[in-house]
Amino acid sequence: MTALAENTGQTLVDGMGRTIVNLRISVTDRCNFRCTYCMPADNVEFMPREKLLSFEEITRIARIGAGMGIKRLRLTGGEPLMRKDLPTLISMLAKLDGIEDIAMTTNAFFLKEHAKTLKEAGLKRLNISLDALDPEKFRDVNRRDCLKEVLEGMRVSAEVGFKSIKVNAVAMKNFSETEILGLIEMGRSEGFEIRFIEFMPLDSDRNWERDKVLFGHEILDLIREKHDLVPVENSLEIGPASEYDFADGKGRVGIITAVSNPFCDHCNRIRMTANGKLRTCLFSTDETDLKELIRGNASDEDIVKAIKDAVLIKEPGHKINLDDFEQPQRAMHAIGG
Repeated sequence: MTALAENTGQTLVDGMGRTIVNLRISVTDRCNFRCTYCMPADNVEFMPREKLLSFEEITRIARIGAGMGIKRLRLTGGEPLMRKDLPTLISMLAKLDGIEDIAMTTNAFFLKEHAKTLKEAGLKRLNISLDALDPEKFRDVNRRDCLKEVLEGMRVSAEVGFKSIKVNAVAMKNFSETEILGLIEMGRSEGFEIRFIEFMPLDSDRNWERDKVLFGHEILDLIREKHDLVPVENSLEIGPASEYDFADGKGRVGIITAVSNPFCDHCNRIRMTANGKLRTCLFSTDETDLKELIRGNASDEDIVKAIKDAVLIKEPGHKINLDDFEQPQRAMHAIGG
């Protein structure tokens, strides 16, 4: 262990001048759902347990990252609550100097049982994936019949008192149009910010087509049929969503135009897969193996250099709209949401 255990006040800046402050950490590629835009229905090959980073290895990388200016962590999967004893990891991460915020992306199925313990461990915010409130549509997209359990998990999480609960819905044409206003009303009544994300080419079955994307401007048009919206200034400089307050003062909605108008110019995040591969973009085709360094007894300085070298050549942006776009070999569940 070296002096880099303490926050050095460094900043992590890529070749485009973007300062990196967010690290998304996948803790597992396993999931109890089989969402059509993420995983195949059957015969999914998951990473062997020994290939996953241990909690101690994850915490070491997060500590080193904090010393380089990483301030916010998000735990992802798969479904992160498929990883046993997750509150233990959260409590380890919460003790790190320099880490200001820990969030988690989840499908909410296990939250009824775990929400209280997660919050007590130091988890501050939740992003919950929910694409439909209609039971049949929920089952069609998730390939599971458990909407009741998801909604109960969301209710319990709200009662526990997380700092923020956002609901993310993937927007797909000929599917989402009838769900948007229902999700909006739920968010307004329950205090959740609903965010709609344009369908991206990260599905295992590689069935993505641009014609299947419900675009941000189309989503806004549907919402404005019933509600007046007020744009939130500079929201894209803070996060990936263009945000809008409802003119009546009740609630907020976010639109993530990952395909039609990506936020790459303001991207401040990097990702680490469950088996320790650093990815500088969701759509990266190259990875840096941090697990190999850790298990090869690399020093903190060696890991710092590997992270800096990777970030320096972070992609200017994804190429979804370009002819030379190449879909990542990993599907979404194996990258980390």
